[in-house]
Amino acid sequence: MSQQLANIPLRLPLMAAPMSIASSLALIQACCKAGIMGCFPTHNAAQTGGLDFWIAKLMEDQNRAREAGQTLAPFAVNINVSRHKPASDLAHEIALCRQGKLPIITSNAGDPSELIKAVHDWGGIVIHDATTLYQAEKAIEAGVDGLMLVCAGAGGLGGSLTPFSFVPAVRSMFDGIIQLAGGVSTGAGIAAAELLGADMVCMGTRFIATRESGAPAEHKQMLTEAGLADIVWTDRICGIHGSFLAPSIRDHGLDPADLPPLAGRRAQLPKGVKAWRDIWSGGQSAAMIDAVPCVAELIDDLETEYHKARQTMRLTP
Repeated sequence: MSQQLANIPLRLPLMAAPMSIASSLALIQACCKAGIMGCFPTHNAAQTGGLDFWIAKLMEDQNRAREAGQTLAPFAVNINVSRHKPASDLAHEIALCRQGKLPIITSNAGDPSELIKAVHDWGGIVIHDATTLYQAEKAIEAGVDGLMLVCAGAGGLGGSLTPFSFVPAVRSMFDGIIQLAGGVSTGAGIAAAELLGADMVCMGTRFIATRESGAPAEHKQMLTEAGLADIVWTDRICGIHGSFLAPSIRDHGLDPADLPPLAGRRAQLPKGVKAWRDIWSGGQSAAMIDAVPCVAELIDDLETEYHKARQTMRLTP
């Protein structure tokens, strides 16, 4: 286990992935209270109260718990560092995170170099996502503290590499935090990720189908009914390859097996239909979801499964 992760109070080596719409403030609060890391993208906060409000509420929770002699798991903020993002927006988000001296920042979609400098300046760490070995190598060169390896089977925007190859390849050249993302929804899966060389798991689809999630109830229900054949990995929905639920594609008059070709790099969806909001994401782990529990119940189950799996694999006495 990475020394940086060893210093983070976690009940399980698990982070709820930063997801558009689904990662609500309530979900992040519930994750921290249940003992696992909650993470949210800044654009979610911008649409509901503002990033400063979300950070203030989450820090208030942390302070209140500390005063009561309790410890909450930390939360993380996901910052998109795409070159298409206005520099003023990026600077504003970094400034708000700096004010709170937030310990963990995750990043995606670009070069994290400048973000890393800023976060290290206040003593935080940066975990950047990668779907290819090239992206992982570039992030390591930039000085990241951790990598979220988004593997085949991930919900939303994912990669095509199997974790059985991707994780060991990155571990052989990187001793920082490695998060495995993609296809994991059980405690046994978390233990298996550790066996591969990951420090922790980033789990998304499983947390969409929780009561605290900001996803529509219909999306959550669809996940409980989905099988592997219902997961469509395509670039025709948002211009970048991602995993989407076939029933939600059909609900908008589209054939999952014959989607309109891209216009340049842009998806051609029916007028008024948007990816994520109308056509819903879901990874291959949806096949193992059959209920919509609250986060506390889910973490209880994952913890039991995790320790049972570790004992079976003789990772613990």
